[in-house]
Amino acid sequence: QVQLVESGGGLVQTGDTRRLSCAASGRTISNYAMAWFRQAPGKERQFVAATTWDGRRTGYTDSLKGDFTISTDNTKNIVYLQMTNLKPEDTAIYYCAASSRWARRNSQLYEYWGQGTQVTVSS
Repeated sequence: QVQLVESGGGLVQTGDTRRLSCAASGRTISNYAMAWFRQAPGKERQFVAATTWDGRRTGYTDSLKGDFTISTDNTKNIVYLQMTNLKPEDTAIYYCAASSRWARRNSQLYEYWGQGTQVTVSS
């Protein structure tokens, strides 16, 4: 069993930087690939970024690459999403997810999900 708890969301201004955290627990968490997805009101869930715990494999949705960075702290079992140059269209609930395979953008292959953390970007 894997548990994921996101934190770090909140209200920010356009152009701000924000870092989200996902605390992961579970006996075999290091065997999972980790990802961030987001869902804006009235829209489908969107892939943001994915990584392995050793960072050797990462993937991003093209439109966010450069402004968003995914990283891990293996000592604390935390996955981060550093978001820069935030825009109102980045407003969404951000979810952390874990997959036992390299699933990248395929949300159906992620077996575990956190509850999400709300990020609101005001103009």
